[in-house]
Formats: sequence, structure tokens, C-alpha cells
Amino acid sequence: MKQLLRTLLMSATYRQSSKFSSDAIQLEPDNRLFSRGPRFRLPAETIRDQALAVGGLLSPKMHGPPVKPPQPSLGLSAAFGSSTDWATSAGDDRYRRGIYTTWRRSNPYPSMSAFDAPNREVCTLRRVRTNTPLQALVTLNDPVYIEAAQSLGRKMFQAADSNAGRIEYGLKAALCRPIQPDEIEVLQKLYDKAWAIFKSQPEAAIKMATEPLGTLPEGMDAAEMAAWTAVANSILNLDEFLMRR
Repeated sequence: MKQLLRTLLMSATYRQSSKFSSDAIQLEPDNRLFSRGPRFRLPAETIRDQALAVGGLLSPKMHGPPVKPPQPSLGLSAAFGSSTDWATSAGDDRYRRGIYTTWRRSNPYPSMSAFDAPNREVCTLRRVRTNTPLQALVTLNDPVYIEAAQSLGRKMFQAADSNAGRIEYGLKAALCRPIQPDEIEVLQKLYDKAWAIFKSQPEAAIKMATEPLGTLPEGMDAAEMAAWTAVANSILNLDEFLMRR
């Protein structure tokens, strides 16, 4: 199965760009002959894994029992008892690939459910892709994505001596393509605005820069790293990052 999937994914047909010309859309509007590549949002597990990978957190460990990555506190234990409590796995297990996540049909992992992962009560041949505001709230606020943004922000800070170089590094890591000057300019403005806000709110800056990833390395300023976390979070929420194009 892995060899078959690799053959499909490495084929010239699958690796085509999803861009199309006006002539192509008239000749083949439904793309039945695959004159252009498919464009679709990544699956729920892949979105999470990709964010962790770009942030340098994804664990390569394979096999073994299921794990419990971080998730928002849902307050279910008061209604359904302590059996619904979710104790986050320690060490690298919290960063395992999405396929190893513990799954309860009565209480599925919420961020994956938001991205149309099935509840596994019935066999699902093809997932239905939806687009809702809840999905953006997940990638902006879920602890997994905040932690990935914090880690990416720290990597960006250490990657270059200039803000432009740091932003270019983050965009290249996430998008895997050359970066345009106007893209860097937009994120530079975001950084300047975020830095000014966090500089005046030191407690919020510390929380944004360290929770849940952990204490900042020596030499990193909390307000500065909180601003870089905001920039990294924006990069991880780009349409181009979440879509297969």
C-alpha cells in the first residue's frame, strides 16, 4: 500500500499545479482527464502533523500504543465522570503523528473533528470536506497550534540576524517556495504591531511566548518572542499552508 501511494504521489499527474488557464477550463471544466492538479484542504491529521513538523516538534517515533496530545479542557468530567479526563502524554509522545492519537467514538479528538475526521462509528469511504469558522479558531487558538507557533517563532528568531531574514525563513519553511518582498513587508508590520502590544503587557507576553512550550532559552526577550509567535501563528494559518495546490 505504501509503495502504491508513493507511486501516485510522485507521479507527474499528481504533482501538477492546480493553476489553470481560461482555455483549459473551457475544454475540461471538471478536470476528468487531469489536465491540472487537484486543489483541496489537507486531511485533519495531516494539518496537525504539518504544523508540528514546521515547528520542529513532530516526533518520528513509530508503532506502539495510542497517545494523548494536548487538547482544550472541555469540562466533560463533571457531566460524564473522571473516565473522560484527558491526561496529556509526556515527552515526545505529545508530538506523535495524528494517526497515533487516542480516539473515543463518544469523545473524539476535537481539533480533528473540526477538520472533518470521521467519528469511526461507521465505515467512511470518503471524507466530506467542509469550511467553517470553527476551523480557523482551532488553528489560531488550539494549544497544539500555539505550541507549534511558539517553536517556529523561536526557530525564526535564531535563523537570521534581521527581521526580514527571520520572516523569510519562516515562510520558506512553511510554504517551500521563494518568498516575495511584499509578503515579508506585511508580516513585518504584523511583528511591529504585536511587539508594541506585548511590550506594554509583560504578563501577556510571557504567557504567549511560553505556554505551553516552556521557558524561553537564555537571551530571548518575552515581548519579542511573543511577537514572533504571533507572526508564526499567522504563517501556520495561511490558506496556502492548509491547502494542497
